[in-house]
Amino acid sequence: MSLYPSLEELKLNELAKAQFNAIQENDNPPPYHLAICPPHPSAMDQQSLKSLYPLLNDFSGMELDSIAQMGTVAIPFQSPSIQVTNGVRKLVLCKDAKGQVGLKLSAINNGIFVSVVVKDSPAALGGLRFGDQVLQINETFVAGMSVDKVNKIFKECPLNDINVIVRDRPLERSINLYKDRAGRVGFQFKNGKINAIVKDSSAARNGVLTDHQLLEINGQNVVGMKDKHILEIISNIPEKITITIIPVSIYEHMIKKIAPSLIKNIMDHSSI
Repeated sequence: MSLYPSLEELKLNELAKAQFNAIQENDNPPPYHLAICPPHPSAMDQQSLKSLYPLLNDFSGMELDSIAQMGTVAIPFQSPSIQVTNGVRKLVLCKDAKGQVGLKLSAINNGIFVSVVVKDSPAALGGLRFGDQVLQINETFVAGMSVDKVNKIFKECPLNDINVIVRDRPLERSINLYKDRAGRVGFQFKNGKINAIVKDSSAARNGVLTDHQLLEINGQNVVGMKDKHILEIISNIPEKITITIIPVSIYEHMIKKIAPSLIKNIMDHSSI
């Protein structure tokens, strides 16, 4: 049995509903990030966040039991910003001098996902990442919309104070690995796709699978990077490596309408 559901089985609305219930029980709203854009936005208070969540059950999202089957686990990171939480975040964005936010979007099962974040753009500064699901733009919920319609909404937004609600990378997972004495973690890849696992290695023991695409290494986006540059990043890490991965089938669906040269040349590869 596959550890991941097929695209047709991704029912995003159930996770939003379940997560809302968990938030209500814990009385602890999820974190959010604010972009560095003038005018400086004020933080959303706890009551405002609570009033938002009953509306989120209109969105599509993965079921919690599906995530459990996938093996998504809470891993203690030294830097919480590189953890895939599947939580909901609020960002406040602005537009650049060209009137652009700096991202490209893809549609998967009635959900809108970030497929490119342009380096040094308002989207990059605001903390958007490859694989984030866009739920709401200002007062508009975007589930079921086409990418063209969502792009039009962004185009019609004002220069500042663009409120964006996103779900943190619901189709991805992060895994902690440790190098052996030879400095290896136990997997091979080509064009960023994991294609071999070494028996009894850290990768094998921690459940790394083939046919998965590398998205981040210790929080640094490697989408579109050449393999030799990814290897350099891995080689320069002393011991513990955190990889963020996504099934190749989903990854290819997200980037199929985007030119590889575009991903390589404009993608933000900074550490989050």
